[in-house]
Amino acid sequence: MSMGFGLRGRRSRAGAPPDDGPRATFRQLLPFLAEHRRILGVVIALSMLGALTGLAQPLLVAQVISGVESGAALQGLVVLLISLVIVTALLSGFRHYLLQKTGEGVVLSSRRTLVRRMLHLPIREFDERRTGDLVSRVGSDTTLLRAVLTQGLVEALGGAVTFIGAIIAMLILDPVLFSLTIAVVAIAVTTVVTLSRRIRKASRQAQEKVGDLTASVERAISSIRTVRAAGATEREIVAIDRDAEGAWKMGLVVAKISALVVPVSGIALQVAFLVVLGVGGFRVASGQLEVAYLVAFILFLFMMIMPLGQAFGAINSVNQALGALGRIQEIIDLPSEDATDVTDTRHTVPDPLPSDTPALGFHNVSFHYPDRAHKSEAEKLLADQLGTGDQESTARRAVLSGVNFNVPVGSRVALVGPSGAGKSTIFALIERFYDPTAGHIEFAGIPLTSLPRQILRRQLGYVEQDAPVLAGSIRDNLLLAAPDATEEDCVAVLSEVNMTDVLGRDPLGLDAPVGEAGVMLSGGERQRLAIARALLAAPSILLLDESTSSLDGRNEQLMRDAIDKVAASRTLIVIAHRLSTVVDSDLIIVLDQGQIIGQGTHDELLESTPLYRDLATHQLLV
Repeated sequence: MSMGFGLRGRRSRAGAPPDDGPRATFRQLLPFLAEHRRILGVVIALSMLGALTGLAQPLLVAQVISGVESGAALQGLVVLLISLVIVTALLSGFRHYLLQKTGEGVVLSSRRTLVRRMLHLPIREFDERRTGDLVSRVGSDTTLLRAVLTQGLVEALGGAVTFIGAIIAMLILDPVLFSLTIAVVAIAVTTVVTLSRRIRKASRQAQEKVGDLTASVERAISSIRTVRAAGATEREIVAIDRDAEGAWKMGLVVAKISALVVPVSGIALQVAFLVVLGVGGFRVASGQLEVAYLVAFILFLFMMIMPLGQAFGAINSVNQALGALGRIQEIIDLPSEDATDVTDTRHTVPDPLPSDTPALGFHNVSFHYPDRAHKSEAEKLLADQLGTGDQESTARRAVLSGVNFNVPVGSRVALVGPSGAGKSTIFALIERFYDPTAGHIEFAGIPLTSLPRQILRRQLGYVEQDAPVLAGSIRDNLLLAAPDATEEDCVAVLSEVNMTDVLGRDPLGLDAPVGEAGVMLSGGERQRLAIARALLAAPSILLLDESTSSLDGRNEQLMRDAIDKVAASRTLIVIAHRLSTVVDSDLIIVLDQGQIIGQGTHDELLESTPLYRDLATHQLLV
């Protein structure tokens, strides 16, 4: 059973039927291989050379056997044969190292490409997808690309030379035996090609299940305190075990299909060997074929079957890799946030912001979040049966509706209202995580969509409601938005938010670890560190979303004093539920159900806006 408080509530696109996902083609794999074309060229050359030295060996063996029969000197032939064996082995070992090295390079380049695209995706993609599934694509899916090289693809190219050379030699030595052998091989190849089509589909489904498993584990670990406090540990174990079993079952499907492919080359070799031995022995006995040529034919038979096995393995590994590449390519093919950004940099943000133009202006702004494209058919059918489809559409349109307000430069503006009124959505639009579906927003008189996001965000300091802290050190967190800040700057900003005592707790000081998601800090310390991080970047506009909600009375007052100090030189917009923290704001905007129902000072709103008056009454401010 899943937990009742919603940790498992949202499914990713990976939760959709795997067959609906894109399937990669071999052409999409080529760019990853092309990056290493030089070293692959060396590997192919070594494979060709190894194939030629290998093909020469059966011919030398035949000459040795003929020499034994005729009593000729064999020293030179034996030395040459041993030399060829040693050279072939050395070439094989060096080629194997280069292939392993190149395989690791392919994994590295694919991970770099995937991570770069992933971290540039629009925010809506992270809203809709499970974090663990994205992590799985970077980890296990990219690892499968290594198998393309290390399990036979390039070696199969060199093996092709051996295969063709062996076929020609066998045809010359005895056309009758060759005809029987090639019939067995043709049956084996047909079987492998048929099975390989199923491997790609099964491999993709297996990777989807691994993605679900990774997402479940990531969710449970990241919320382990909530899970333990709710007494839901065993339920989460059962849920994760169910995903693990799903991955195991799909792994078995791949294993079963692969198990049919792997023995084919062995069976083909055994059948061909028995045919050649039986028919060849009869032809030797009847004087139609010399013993030396029969031995050479058998050696060439092994040399033909070996690359055939490599080709079968290559087909198997490539199909598995293409199944994983389909999941990788799905992310790479998504448009990045930069794709919708402007490239025209003629608009420059004045520094400081002009006082005669609003720092921010919302002009008839409406917004609804994008449809959840990953919603399953079952969810859609249920919505249709319940008649909630139109209700959902209306709810989406109602996130913000016809919002108009201006934020004067250097002012302190507060957004208040009940949960779900649209306050945090306004911040998301200011940061251009999303763009309005109607109306427009201006920054210092410049349309937000005319400013590159990178330039816009340099002017904004954003402290989110849950005050996220990144794993690492205190210094790592502070330098996130201000990488050039000095140690003195870091200490000074921590002092502003009353966090110098945290530095004294650990001899590492600024390099003290904060733990995963800041778990080694208290809730109030995480919030103050997030605010210090924003202050250190010295933005023109500071956006604080419930910035003091986790602080006690003393630290809240210290924080308000610090905010008052920095607000003197910049514009401040605050979201607050505790009206006591914003009663002295220059402008308070009251929102309800996505609309502004009142604007003014605290005293003005007490007279004009019933909702604000009710909020103030419940918080004992009236």
